[in-house]
Amino acid sequence: MVGVWGGALGAAFGWARRGAAAWGVLGLLLALSLLGGCATQRYTVDDGRKVNEELLGQIRTFGEAERLVRPAIARSAALKDPACDKQWELPFSVASSESWAEDDRVAWARGLGVDERLTVVAAIADSPLQVGERLEAIDGSKRDRDAEGMLELLADKRDSGKPFVVQTSAGRKAKVQPFEVCRGYTRFAPPSTPKLQDYHWLLSLHPLELTQVKPTDDEALWMVLWTQGLSEEGGLRMKTYHYGVKIAGTLYNLVTLASGLKGAALAADAAIKAAQSAAAKVASDLIKQQLIDQAKQYAIDRLREVAVDTADRVTRAQIVSAMQQAATNRGALSGVARVGATVFDRADAWAFERMAQLNANPLAGFALHQKLAEAGLAANALIFDIERLNALTQVAGKKGMEEQVVATLKGLRPSELDAELGGMPLASAPTAFTYDDPDDTSKNPFARGLIDAMLDMPADGGKGKK
Repeated sequence: MVGVWGGALGAAFGWARRGAAAWGVLGLLLALSLLGGCATQRYTVDDGRKVNEELLGQIRTFGEAERLVRPAIARSAALKDPACDKQWELPFSVASSESWAEDDRVAWARGLGVDERLTVVAAIADSPLQVGERLEAIDGSKRDRDAEGMLELLADKRDSGKPFVVQTSAGRKAKVQPFEVCRGYTRFAPPSTPKLQDYHWLLSLHPLELTQVKPTDDEALWMVLWTQGLSEEGGLRMKTYHYGVKIAGTLYNLVTLASGLKGAALAADAAIKAAQSAAAKVASDLIKQQLIDQAKQYAIDRLREVAVDTADRVTRAQIVSAMQQAATNRGALSGVARVGATVFDRADAWAFERMAQLNANPLAGFALHQKLAEAGLAANALIFDIERLNALTQVAGKKGMEEQVVATLKGLRPSELDAELGGMPLASAPTAFTYDDPDDTSKNPFARGLIDAMLDMPADGGKGKK
């Protein structure tokens, strides 16, 4: 290509010497364009090919999730709680399709406009970078355009807490100022494993199903504060279970900014398999079937009764069933998340107390719970089982808000739900929670959870093939 460029340039000057100045300029421009074509790296674009529609849908959901919580994370910074441990956050989040299969890279381009470069997928209103912009350099360093290297550098700059300059692919430079929040990153499962959930004192990964109920701004803030509250209330207990806190140079650094990288997605897939194994030991097929049968029978019995509002009774049956499933979900967590589950109720109370401090509706947690229960979405930590619902109702009651709680729950009193759930085996019973893990952690590095495993995993250990 250098020869082509040199020949074309020489020809251009030759034409100019012969008096054909206009043609010389044209030749020179053509030569330069050829040179630029050699230097420009090609990135994936949406070429209209057929892609995995399920993955495409989850990629779009992942973008919705990131756009939902990024403003809430920034909002939580106003808390300035002197008692909580701190972490640094950015006003935007990024993702990359690097290392995904070719067809999947097209899905990322179609779903979120993401290519191999770090692409902004969510940003707060006054962010120096907006959705769709791509990072070309961070404080002058390009890291050979490698997305994982760039993302690790971005994490390092974030954690310094100092302002730094980034350059976009359009050549625009912007100054980025990290901001401080209470410890406990709020992140979402990778699109390839949308049901993944993991809870840790440093980071919680929530399943993508949370977006299905279209949370409000206050409900999104509740998600963030609850995640921070879990870190504050359960951090010491979770650390007692496992002391490892090694962070630098690991996949953990990558997932703290976005879960879109293939390395994190591959690790998530392995963690899902470990979690399923542990869950099978906690909630046997017999118990799970018993829960399903009892929930069905409850609905049948209630429908047979003379009722003024049949629809209301169906809703009650759905709520009861979802709350029992939530209890089972909580009891089936493994590793560090299993220990964290012992203080889910404390995280509820922590978030409730701080919602009002941020001029948000303190009942947003109840409202989100109700939405999730009505939708039958119980494989997450934001829906309450009856123990948590009772405990948080007592906290609200001390503020004189018990009747408001009942109104938020659409007339369903926690005490009545408690009575109806009384005959059903609660997976969240205190005896179900111990520090003994139901899975063999010696044979599976992911048995303690995805996040804990990533603390000891080299960044290049999870890279997939292009």
